[in-house]
Amino acid sequence: MASSSSSSNSPCAACKFLRRKCIPGCIFAPYFPPEEPHKFANVHKIFGASNVAKLLNELFPHQREDAVNSLAYEAEARVKDPVYGCVGAISVLQRQVQRLQKELDAANADLLRYACNDIPMGLPVPPTMVSPMGAYRRTEFSRRIGNRGGPLFQAPALAVPSPPPWSTDIFSGDHSNNPVEDTDQTGDESSI
Repeated sequence: MASSSSSSNSPCAACKFLRRKCIPGCIFAPYFPPEEPHKFANVHKIFGASNVAKLLNELFPHQREDAVNSLAYEAEARVKDPVYGCVGAISVLQRQVQRLQKELDAANADLLRYACNDIPMGLPVPPTMVSPMGAYRRTEFSRRIGNRGGPLFQAPALAVPSPPPWSTDIFSGDHSNNPVEDTDQTGDESSI
């Protein structure tokens, strides 16, 4: 019974750290228990006790616990990594998410490729399993073997995109694809 009365009378971690008497209405007491002195020490080292007290007094009581948890997390991250703090941890996690997304995309592409290879050629391919480039390749393959969309494989009609204007080499001297040269040597428009 004596230990419970001494624990209820013991000052909070903030008052113990600041070496002051913990009054009954102490703003720090609900959020910095005496069992976690390192929590307040980190927050005080990074933000300062007076700044934290001002912040807590400006917040509604139901917002204070989240604010203290956020301050404690940021302070601990700053102690571990003084330059980047929690931003460094966030950027590491974002890079990990990007890497895992790329792995997931590659696995989905492999799965799609294997699923498309298992479908017999005579059956129609569901539209969800056909990528535009895959349909283009099958059309070209059909043309090369002379099938022309015969009974075994009906190649889907797909418009072949024209090459973008930046893909032509303007320095090679080959201007056969240049749309500007529609005039003959005299400057008159040639018949098309």
